[in-house]
Amino acid sequence: MNLLKRLFDRILRLFGQGGQPVPREPVSLPPIAVVRNTVFDPEPDGWEHVKSDLIFREDLLGALEGIDSYSHIIVVFSCHRVPDDAKTHTFLTNDAGLREQGILASRSQLRPNSLGVAVVQLLRRRKNIVRVLGLDAIDGTPIVDIKPYLPAYDSVPEATVPEWVSRAMPDAPSSDASS
Repeated sequence: MNLLKRLFDRILRLFGQGGQPVPREPVSLPPIAVVRNTVFDPEPDGWEHVKSDLIFREDLLGALEGIDSYSHIIVVFSCHRVPDDAKTHTFLTNDAGLREQGILASRSQLRPNSLGVAVVQLLRRRKNIVRVLGLDAIDGTPIVDIKPYLPAYDSVPEATVPEWVSRAMPDAPSSDASS
């Protein structure tokens, strides 16, 4: 009977039905580090020259072994200063001819769960301090995870973006690039 139930559930999933609903319980992620830099207010751009120190908890010193052998890391952080009432489901572009976009189709920090993700250059590590370049996080930002950047897994050369992103970022490959 259990096998039949699982088979039926798989068939329903093929059509976007069945399975367990998305859990509504909050996920708790304790910070593993904090950002220290000279930026105290969020800025829309100009982060490429900002050096930041990620100060890790002392109990994670061993977990950092070998991280300094990578040139880049992926940093996952909490956009902790985004107020709950500022979180939105739409994103307005600077393009007057474009309709609103869903917030999950943008890189805005005004997300349902205000998590930021950035690929940054790792400059050096000294004990529990990792210095990076280009992190778009303000002083005091909680870090919830880091991962080494692996070009074979993290780079997608054939990735494309909508035309409006291509206009805003001229180096971005458009989804119309093949036409």
